[in-house]
Amino acid sequence: MNIALDLINREVEQEPAAFIRDMNIRYREYLQKVAADIAEHREERPIILLSGPSGSGKTTSAMMIEKILDEQGIETHTLSLDNYFSPFNDEERKLYAEGRLDLESPQRIDTEFLVSQLRSIYNCEPIELPVYDFKESQRLISGKILERKPGELVIFEGIHALNPDVLAIPDEYTAKMYVSVRTRIMKNGKALHPSRIRLMRRLVRDMHFRKRSFEDTLSMFESVEAGENKYIMPYKHRSDYDVDTFMAYEICAYRPFLIDAFRTMTDSPLVQEMLEFLEDTAPLDESYITPDSLVCEFVGNGQFEY
Repeated sequence: MNIALDLINREVEQEPAAFIRDMNIRYREYLQKVAADIAEHREERPIILLSGPSGSGKTTSAMMIEKILDEQGIETHTLSLDNYFSPFNDEERKLYAEGRLDLESPQRIDTEFLVSQLRSIYNCEPIELPVYDFKESQRLISGKILERKPGELVIFEGIHALNPDVLAIPDEYTAKMYVSVRTRIMKNGKALHPSRIRLMRRLVRDMHFRKRSFEDTLSMFESVEAGENKYIMPYKHRSDYDVDTFMAYEICAYRPFLIDAFRTMTDSPLVQEMLEFLEDTAPLDESYITPDSLVCEFVGNGQFEY
């Protein structure tokens, strides 16, 4: 799908609140349709696997679906695959310090432990949930017990959620979702690729929540994109539901955070490509962005905790 930047600018400049409301409602209505189908098959497929590349909006989409299902009286739990990473061994610590450890690899997941917990969840047996300490690169036990009851659902979200080698459980037990930005923004015959929208999301998110500089996030772009092509894209065909997480107003929301820094980084072709669109993008005051928006995953002040 394509959308003209001129159309986005016109809507943002004329009726920003109404435009944002309409886009948020449209996205929620689409997720409601997905949730309705998931609910219909919840007895035989109680585990939902939600995957997508970095910056795709996985976390918020998972939480939105959980909220929709909870509101229907279907208790739903969302778990992050990040908490199933394997602790670093001595060799991995050395490789990480040298910048030679492939952090995108599915081998970072403790598959045996994950599959054991998945089977217990499916069988309605209690498990003690893990939590991963990224600062220390260690997996800890949270002390929280999850015991799924018959009819309840569990969402596993993460970049490797559709990889059958990672989540080695029968397909008939699961509903599978793939979320990403699919829409291209058009300007004077040129297209801004969806991967650039996701990069803008990551730049703003990393600045807000990870205290990471734009330069650091940009320096990782090539390896992250290579990891996506190698480890994520080959499995998206397995999804039952494909979701475009693009919000038509989002480039306007990111402009105030990015534009000044980008103007000092024009030696980067990647930055120059994004700047060419941002220069002609109408700015959007973040006060218009309501807490129910997926965009809050990146700019903050949302109703969901990340």
